[in-house]
Amino acid sequence: MIAATPACLLGAGTVTFAAGTTRPRDLTLKPLGLALIGAAIALAATPAWADQYRQAADNAQVDCVVSNHELTRISLVGDAFASVSKITTGYPYNDFTVTNEPVRGDIYLSVPEGFAPGRLSFFATTRKGYVYKFACSIGGPEAEQIFVSNPAIAGERAQAWEAKTGPRDAAVRLVQAMAANSAPDGYVMRQVAAAPTRVGDLSVRLVAEYRGGALTGRVLRIDNRGAKTVPVDPAQLTPAGSLAVSVADRELGPQQATTLYVVLDGSAGA
Repeated sequence: MIAATPACLLGAGTVTFAAGTTRPRDLTLKPLGLALIGAAIALAATPAWADQYRQAADNAQVDCVVSNHELTRISLVGDAFASVSKITTGYPYNDFTVTNEPVRGDIYLSVPEGFAPGRLSFFATTRKGYVYKFACSIGGPEAEQIFVSNPAIAGERAQAWEAKTGPRDAAVRLVQAMAANSAPDGYVMRQVAAAPTRVGDLSVRLVAEYRGGALTGRVLRIDNRGAKTVPVDPAQLTPAGSLAVSVADRELGPQQATTLYVVLDGSAGA
């Protein structure tokens, strides 16, 4: 029996999945390709220390865990540290050190052996003008990494992506990105487990949402629950004033399904 390596499975899964996605607006899952990719990931997986991911707004507190022996790295997503403010007691076992790495704008923390307080806190100001309070407990001996993102920065990137073209063209580009199962720069994509609604024989269910600056994209699964072929009319299934709508199939046979993409004006509270 020939053993399949993770690399072989991953390669085969990628080719199979790519071959099934020649239609750019069809998000139908390709079971064989996904199964092979999943098998490769399962075979290649090894235990690893988990990095810490935090989301914080301006002036918010960031809770984290730092190493009691090695360095702890804190990195800002889309930003960089400009300065750190902390109290120095003058007693070696009560003080921790902070080093600012100027190229990437990260900071590195270290605590002395037998660090007496058991916790540490400090304030940090970023190059984009945000201020965070870090409140950290002392963990184990392994090095730690902490990544902090600010939704406001992602919103700025999303607005820049949308501003490359006019609103209508940006809506079309968002439809294309959703059809490719890809989130544009700065967009936040979330899977949704919404209850379906019925429109005649059609069952309509929201499965994903993409939120950016001025635009919001939604992915809908449409199922024909009836016994006859029925047309799929986007005008009946999407809100009035939608900026862009695309549907993979214009009619569905009994028990068939398709995917519909719609882009709304997110600034209007969509």
